[in-house]
Amino acid sequence: MRLVEHLVEFRNRLFKSAIGIVIGMVAGYFLTDPVLDLIRQPIEILEATREGRVSINFSNVTTGFDLRMQIALTLGIVISSPVWLYQTWMFLMPGLKKGERRYIVGFLGSAIPLFLGGVVLGFMLMPRMVQVMAMFVPEQDTVFYDAKTYYTFVLTLCLAVGVAFVVPVILVMLNFAGVLSGKAILSGWRWAILISALFGAISTPAADVLSMVLLMLPMIALYFIATGIALLHDKRQAKRDAKLRENLLPSTELSEEN
Repeated sequence: MRLVEHLVEFRNRLFKSAIGIVIGMVAGYFLTDPVLDLIRQPIEILEATREGRVSINFSNVTTGFDLRMQIALTLGIVISSPVWLYQTWMFLMPGLKKGERRYIVGFLGSAIPLFLGGVVLGFMLMPRMVQVMAMFVPEQDTVFYDAKTYYTFVLTLCLAVGVAFVVPVILVMLNFAGVLSGKAILSGWRWAILISALFGAISTPAADVLSMVLLMLPMIALYFIATGIALLHDKRQAKRDAKLRENLLPSTELSEEN
């Protein structure tokens, strides 16, 4: 395909993906009430345990509409993910070899569940974080959480943990591509533990050690699982290279004799 044909193909795939997201956004708008009820639960639990009032505050005239649009867009991207993932795959597939297609399918098959698992873990830790941070507010005072800021906090936390869970998959991908060896990944285990601890400390309140540990342990476990896969792949690749050299050696000796 010429460059112009590639651009036309990209435009068509992008247009179909955008239509899918818009349709998903319309469907997601009708789910905004359940989502608001879900993220409001920590506030309701907190209000029942405090003397002062705790509530989500809609500070501007358009805040309610803006928040529902944000939630609808997020849900639309999630709901339409089969559409835009398929369009992305169909755009990239013609340029990939058979082995590369198999690897990408394997990476996506592992990255998507890990990302979703990280999102779920982040959402499970969120109520604990809200409760711990509210402990610093005097009991008799009122706590008002800005609605958009509160939703952004929940979304950012879930996405950050989800992306962190995908990092080991990226390491394995780099290993399969020959960029990183398994030994190189293993040699950085101290940095991996330090970065996991820093990420856990930044993502969770300083006073909530339990949430920090619950976030650190899966990340460290996934790192060492990725290291094991990379080392196993390097071992198999070394055996294949050795066998290839053995097969080439007799041919080279025969050509020298002739």
